[in-house]
Amino acid sequence: MQVRSAFATLREQPSAWLTLICLGRFGTMLISMTYAASIPALIVHWSMSATAAGSVQTAFNAANAVALPLVSWLADHVGARRILLASSWLAAVAALGFALLARSHDAAVLLFALVGISQAGTYTPAIMLMAERYPVERRGAAIGWLLASSALGYVGSLALSGTALAHWGYEAAFLSCAIGPALGAVLFTAAASCDGEVPRARAIASQKIASGVASRRPDRDVLLLNIGYVGHSWELLGLFAWAPAFVTAAAAATALDAATAAIAGAWLAGLLHLAGFSAALTMGRASDRLGRRRVLMILAAIGAACSFTFGWTIGLPAAAVALCAAVYGFAAFGDSPVLSTAMTEAVAPSRLGRALAVRSILGFGAGAISPLAFGMVLDLSNTPGTAPTRWGWAFVLLGIGGALAAACAWFLRGK
Repeated sequence: MQVRSAFATLREQPSAWLTLICLGRFGTMLISMTYAASIPALIVHWSMSATAAGSVQTAFNAANAVALPLVSWLADHVGARRILLASSWLAAVAALGFALLARSHDAAVLLFALVGISQAGTYTPAIMLMAERYPVERRGAAIGWLLASSALGYVGSLALSGTALAHWGYEAAFLSCAIGPALGAVLFTAAASCDGEVPRARAIASQKIASGVASRRPDRDVLLLNIGYVGHSWELLGLFAWAPAFVTAAAAATALDAATAAIAGAWLAGLLHLAGFSAALTMGRASDRLGRRRVLMILAAIGAACSFTFGWTIGLPAAAVALCAAVYGFAAFGDSPVLSTAMTEAVAPSRLGRALAVRSILGFGAGAISPLAFGMVLDLSNTPGTAPTRWGWAFVLLGIGGALAAACAWFLRGK
């Protein structure tokens, strides 16, 4: 009876449902950065080039890109709630498999790809559930909370991985982060148990508002949002894959020993994602008030400028690298909730799953290639067989995506 009473209380508290969904997403994302944080050590242990190291992250991103349109389509036909639950439990199993069995480059490619597939189903279905529950004027803030929880998951993943890596090795880093998706599955299940908290009349009203907005938004804006998302994903997913390795190299360039540099690098990368967490919390709400186009344009332009300069900061004092990382993380991640919210307004609710499917295959397809392309440029920029010391041109490659996103935002209608 006490359990039923607790769930009845949750049904009356929309913020409680949102909290469970966000905490579930946080737990699921704890596995996401453990490989990226471990790249400097794995290059040695697994005898990999930078290109090979990037291919593991590319496998994750490619699998995620392929799975996202499928789960989005299924969410339209089967229900977002069911897809979210099934994917969260698959994510728990996949994370544990990666932690226990990934001991070579080839095994990591396969197992991390499975992690990418499982995580797809906790992303777009969650956005669809947000769109059902929150009216347009509050939707940016709600989706911002969802994506902020992802950014906080990246921070937790880097912190756990960096600490475990420095003291016990990459195996411990993998295993410590694999606990998160299991916790996330439990929390998503709890959220599903109080899924009826929103009265049907309110959900229908929210859908009518969204349909009315979508009917006034031309297909041209949908095209621009999709292209902008491609540029955004190219920059962001390349940054996520390689930022931990870069900041570790930047820390080592200040004459720190390997273990200390690994910890410092993980925490510097964590700062980047913490800035992304702050951006997701604030920029979704800011776009509710200032307009989607204006916020997108400013953030994308700042992100592109950071891409063009970040790689050249190696050798500078740690404080300078940290400042640049914070601004970079804020700008590059800050437009994520705004792009997602704008898409929910640009199409009718009945077509949202399919629209997100198209967006996902385009954006995450580009993001899948980005880490590999970054690694190739890094190999070409440095002497073979040595630790990379020249990173500037690889980050410039990411900046092209940010510039494309800024241009698309400029041509959007409205404010």
